[in-house]
Amino acid sequence: LTPSTASSGRRGVSWPTQACLNQRLGARVWRGGHSEMMLAAIGRRSGGTAMLILSLINLASAFLPQPIALSHALSPSIPALTTSMHRPKSALPAISMATEAKKRAKHAIKANSEREKARREGGILGALYKFTRPHTIRGTILASCACVTRVTLMSIRTQTFIEWSLLKTAALGLVALLCGNAYIVGINQIYDVDIDRVNKPFLPVASGAMSTSLAWALVAATGVGGMSLVYAFFPPLIRQLYTCGMILGTVYTVPPFRWKNSALLAMLSIACVRGLLLNVGLHHASSHALSLPITWPPQVIFISMFMTVFAVVIAICKDMPDTKGDIEYNVQTLPATIGVDKTAQLATLTLFANYMIGIGFGIWAKGINSLLMIGSHGALALWLLTFSSKLKSDSVPSIKLFYRNIWKLFYTEYLIFPFL
Repeated sequence: LTPSTASSGRRGVSWPTQACLNQRLGARVWRGGHSEMMLAAIGRRSGGTAMLILSLINLASAFLPQPIALSHALSPSIPALTTSMHRPKSALPAISMATEAKKRAKHAIKANSEREKARREGGILGALYKFTRPHTIRGTILASCACVTRVTLMSIRTQTFIEWSLLKTAALGLVALLCGNAYIVGINQIYDVDIDRVNKPFLPVASGAMSTSLAWALVAATGVGGMSLVYAFFPPLIRQLYTCGMILGTVYTVPPFRWKNSALLAMLSIACVRGLLLNVGLHHASSHALSLPITWPPQVIFISMFMTVFAVVIAICKDMPDTKGDIEYNVQTLPATIGVDKTAQLATLTLFANYMIGIGFGIWAKGINSLLMIGSHGALALWLLTFSSKLKSDSVPSIKLFYRNIWKLFYTEYLIFPFL
């Protein structure tokens, strides 16, 4: 660094770069006139902070037996050093906290807007409709119709007439199932109202469109009504299955059990109710109503196994859009624990394997419509891979679309089942 360079006032002349420092002063001791000229130049260019630092280094070097290599002392460039010196370290957490507070405020405004919209729309009938969680109602109705249709088609092969009394039994059974469905989703909304204000502000209890007292009245009415129908019109096995489903739906939500806080117990309860108990119970009740022998053809075995695994996938995916509220309220769901990306990958792989098992059933099982089984499950597996590849884990609308498509696959399976 020459005196002419150090004293130059031209805007085009920049002060020393890292390479220049390493070349000229890397192995020298800062002593004598050169250091004074450099400090003067730095003082004019970057202010007193950098000059103070270099003065301290110069002073310390006078008492050391070995030279100081500036390439180690000043590895970042001096402008970057002086810039960082003007921002205290304590400011970084404050900035992070401010950003998080801004996000929370934005989310709260959006949630309040959705609650106001839910209160205005639909009135009491709209609130009742949302209270039943329509996507679960559709699944229950499709499962009931598919199983009854399947048993009816089986009876036609052995009987020359249709036992129309089945329609009455089927209707009563459907009402009982819908009551049980409303009881389970209703009690969940009552106990999860604080979480739903974050995750699902459109639900009637969370939005205020339905009072808690009315919600409790509906839960009590549907619970008692469903149990009364089952115990009045159905055989002992159906009563036991229905009671077991109601108990599982209760311990899933109600403290101190609250199985939903455990990913494993939540999957177990949903898989048992939505998969095993529903399909076994529907087949048994329909066969009993037609006075048919209780047999377990491969189609029924397949749908019971397939839907139990599918219910596990639904249990995994249902919490994906709710990760924010679950983390805030310390609900240990799988997406909150391992993240949305890994949860979606696990669900996709599980469901894809399920479809491959379906194709295997079509190849090896006897008495099954092989062409329909192989073709439909192969096509649905390809669609699964297609929409799962488009998931954006940082986008709530994309996560909700993924979850809706999972339910569409669920519905489609019951549309295929009667014809297998």
